[in-house]
Amino acid sequence: MIAGLKNIFTDTGNITVFTARFFKEVFRPPFQINEFLRQSYAVGYKSLPLVTITGFIMGLVLTIQSRPTMAKFGAESWLPSMVSLSLIREIAPVITALICAGKIASGIGAELGSMKVTEQIDAMEVSAINPYKYLVVTRILATTLMIPILVIYADLVGIFGGYVGYNVHGSMGLYRYFTGVFEHLEFLDVVPATIKTFFFGFFIGLIGCYKGFNASNGTASVGVAANSAVVTASLSIFIIDMLAVQITDLFF
Repeated sequence: MIAGLKNIFTDTGNITVFTARFFKEVFRPPFQINEFLRQSYAVGYKSLPLVTITGFIMGLVLTIQSRPTMAKFGAESWLPSMVSLSLIREIAPVITALICAGKIASGIGAELGSMKVTEQIDAMEVSAINPYKYLVVTRILATTLMIPILVIYADLVGIFGGYVGYNVHGSMGLYRYFTGVFEHLEFLDVVPATIKTFFFGFFIGLIGCYKGFNASNGTASVGVAANSAVVTASLSIFIIDMLAVQITDLFF
């Protein structure tokens, strides 16, 4: 037990130093713009098919499951508003972030872990290249920027999935449906949900990079780094979401 607590405190201290180094390096030239754009493409564009399928199914299933209950209370016309609020406030940000944690954090952890094991990171240092700035800063910035964009995209796809789900057992025009969607949707429903996705993206990139960059020697450590990155990033998403809900209740 004592050894376990020691490891927890050691990891906490190491990741704190790792985070502080990021904020130190991010404002220091040279800026790796090309690598940042490449990582943004890898994180954002290559995740679109998975996010599209997930978002559409979320809206479709939520609408089909909720419709019988809403119909019992004669509130079927409120279904578009209920689905959109549920997706935008909570479901789409958390589920999309978890999907990205599984795909992106594991990929970053495995990639950097493999580079660490094969001594490519050491070779970059010998070549007078700052591996932290080239490998870590660009990936964290890419995830911080791309995850909110993917979540907004998932919101839109999920709302359209709700429209398809509503018309499975009923009939409603597209204009009328989206009128119902925006009827009760307020600006303050969107802003807190969007802000927390930046933190989701930051911690997905941070944890993936930390686990990969600090992988131990041996090929088995690559799998360990990828698995640990997914678990830790997913847990951090739940913690951030819990804190965000509490802050939103206090100030909004």
